[in-house]
Amino acid sequence: MISRKVPIIVASVILISSLLAAQQEPTTPVTIRVTDPSGLGIQAQVRLIPAPDVARRMETDETGQITLDLKPGGYAVFACASAFKAGTAHIDVTDANAAHSGGQAARVAQTFSLALQIQTSSGPEVAPPPAVEGDLIVSAYPFHTPLGFSAANLRAAPHISVTIHNSHTNADETYSGVRLADLLAKIGAPLGSELRGKALAAYIVASGSDGYKAVIALGEVDPGYHPGEVLVADTMDGKALDAHSGPFKLVVTEDKRPARSVRNLVSIELKSAQ
Repeated sequence: MISRKVPIIVASVILISSLLAAQQEPTTPVTIRVTDPSGLGIQAQVRLIPAPDVARRMETDETGQITLDLKPGGYAVFACASAFKAGTAHIDVTDANAAHSGGQAARVAQTFSLALQIQTSSGPEVAPPPAVEGDLIVSAYPFHTPLGFSAANLRAAPHISVTIHNSHTNADETYSGVRLADLLAKIGAPLGSELRGKALAAYIVASGSDGYKAVIALGEVDPGYHPGEVLVADTMDGKALDAHSGPFKLVVTEDKRPARSVRNLVSIELKSAQ
C-alpha cells in the first residue's frame, strides 16, 4: 500500500511545483559590467529603476560585473565609484525564454556595459539633461531621459475626474486630467510594489511657467499608497482651462488650501533626497 502511494505523492509534488513555476513571472539573467574609460572593470555601486527584488548589495565584483535576474522591460541604470563621475544608461531586457533552439526554450543571457569617466574636479559633476520638446516636460534625470508631452498626448491619455473645494473662491471645482502617477510610470519611477525603503525619500518638483514651484512627496502620488489624487488637469467643470490656469494645472485633492495647485504647469521633475 505504501509503495503504491509514494509515486502518486511524488508525482503530485512535481506537478504542483511545475504549476507554481509556470505562474511566476519570467526573468532574464542580466550581467551589467562597469568599466573605466579604457574598458577595465571597476568596483562600483549600481542602482536600477525600477528596482529589482534582491536582498544583496548592488555592487559589482572585482571584474566590474554584477549579474541579476531581471523581469523583461526597460531599466534606468545608475553607477557610481570613487574617483569617477556618476554614469547612467538605459537598458532594455528581453524575455530570456523568447528564443528557441531545437524546438526547446533556451534561456538567453544579456550583457550590458557602462563606462565611467574619471572625476577631474573635487565636486560632483552632472551633465545637463538632454533637451526635449513638449508642452509638459517630465524628468527623473540622471536616472531617465526626460519625456515631453504635448497637449494632444495628454488629451488622448486615460483621464479621471475629481471635485475639490477652492477655499479662495468658496466654490467646488471639478477637474479632469491624467494621474501624475501614470506620467511618472513612463520614466520608471518606483511606484506600486517598488515604493518602499529608499524610494520613499523621493519627491517631485512641479513648476509653472511663471516660476511658481511646489513639492510633493512621491508617496502622495501613488494611489495605492495614499488616498488622495494628484492630477495633471486640462479641463475644469467640463471646459478647457483658460489662459490664466492652463493648458495644464497640477491638482492635489487632499490639500485643505490649494497652494500646491500649480497653474500653467510646464515641468515635473522627480528627485531623490539621498
